[in-house]
Amino acid sequence: MKIRVALVSALLAVSGCTTLGNSPAPTVAPQPAVTPPTDGKIATTIISAMGGGLVSGSIGAGLKESEKRKALEAEYKALEYTASGQKVTWKSDRSAHYGEVVAAQPYRVGSQDCRQYTHTVFTGAAGATARGTACRNADGSWTPLT
Repeated sequence: MKIRVALVSALLAVSGCTTLGNSPAPTVAPQPAVTPPTDGKIATTIISAMGGGLVSGSIGAGLKESEKRKALEAEYKALEYTASGQKVTWKSDRSAHYGEVVAAQPYRVGSQDCRQYTHTVFTGAAGATARGTACRNADGSWTPLT
């Protein structure tokens, strides 16, 4: 009898460590619509869909068009291809301007995948940071929310 009581007690203790399907569904990160480009260039249509991104605001003042394009490509890469908290960096070919973009954990709004992100632009030693949110469209482009 003592063995049965011990066995039942052990089984009850072990069964308390499991759940029966009442846990919430795991969060699944959105998968990229395409594989990352190998030549460092993002399609013009996808970049233009971003509407200038965060770099079109005050943090991009003083950047040349070629620098803004690199910065916008970094925003797209951060949103589409990187894990939460991972930096995507860019650097100007001809000046001391450079920056980094960090996207947060993706989340779903209706049928769209969205991410918050930050973009810091450095001009010399000073840095300016902007924050925003973008949602991915069916064609793989990202549209910033205003």
